[in-house]
Amino acid sequence: MKSTLRSIALAAAAGLAAAPALASEKVNIGVPSWTGAQAIAHLLAAVVEMRIGGEADLVSGNNATIFQAMDQGKGDIDVHPDVWLPNQESFTKKFVDQAGTVTLSSNPYEGNQGFCVSNDFGEANNITDIADLGRPDVAALMDSDGNGLGEMWIGAPAWASANVNEVKVRDYGLLDFIEPIRAEESVKTARIKDSIAKGEGYAFYCYEPHAVWYMFDVKMLTEPTYDPEKYIMVQPSDSADWYEESMVASKDALKNVQIAWSNSLADRSPAIVEFFERFSLDASDVSGFAYEISGRGRAAEEVAREWVENNSDRVDAWLGL
Repeated sequence: MKSTLRSIALAAAAGLAAAPALASEKVNIGVPSWTGAQAIAHLLAAVVEMRIGGEADLVSGNNATIFQAMDQGKGDIDVHPDVWLPNQESFTKKFVDQAGTVTLSSNPYEGNQGFCVSNDFGEANNITDIADLGRPDVAALMDSDGNGLGEMWIGAPAWASANVNEVKVRDYGLLDFIEPIRAEESVKTARIKDSIAKGEGYAFYCYEPHAVWYMFDVKMLTEPTYDPEKYIMVQPSDSADWYEESMVASKDALKNVQIAWSNSLADRSPAIVEFFERFSLDASDVSGFAYEISGRGRAAEEVAREWVENNSDRVDAWLGL
């Protein structure tokens, strides 16, 4: 009888110990500034909360902050939801390849990036190629502040792609005509809308997937075909003289975009890591999310939860069900 009672007590203790283990599935998801990353971050959180029964907190941060936190492995930030390669290669080389503290998903979607103008502006002024922005007549139409240079948005302040685009403006020979502008993406979106409404000229860094393709009638300009010998990019994290040491005079190669997570997460929340290993999207998914958030003004959390409810088969596959 004593042996039976002892067995029951041990079983009960084991059950109590298991309960916190399930509840301990928790993750802090980094949220960069661009809409696609915000959408994916909320989608990851929705799956963790709605289907795994865990906890997910969203933490704003730029690429450097998120990668450094993942490297430290303390749980401050566990995940980067939208790693663009080779744009962020300086981070993946350091923390994935060298330090071995971060894991990169093996299920990327494809991204494309370049420079855009509205279709109306392009057709009215025969603008089809990036070199056309260096025509004095075109640059004058893009000069909204009267300083003699046409403005072109090249990305947000902390974006690796903005560094690439700053070098491109120089190496495409546009600096005498074009002023590269860094600002948050919301500023760019407002300026596109305003320029179209007023019939003004405007050019901006653009990429797929993105809500802009649903929001406005825009087109991507052609650039010289990607050439690795003409695409030597050194990021500020690699050298203080990155601008002088870089040379970018061709289009970017198509990108691989995926999530990354801290290796320490596997010990703390194994079920979440198993989900991350199976997680995959395509560019149309992300463009759709971005449009719902940026174009229609819906809350990212609402969009993500709705998608999870309406796509149970895909979510089941991510969870190995």
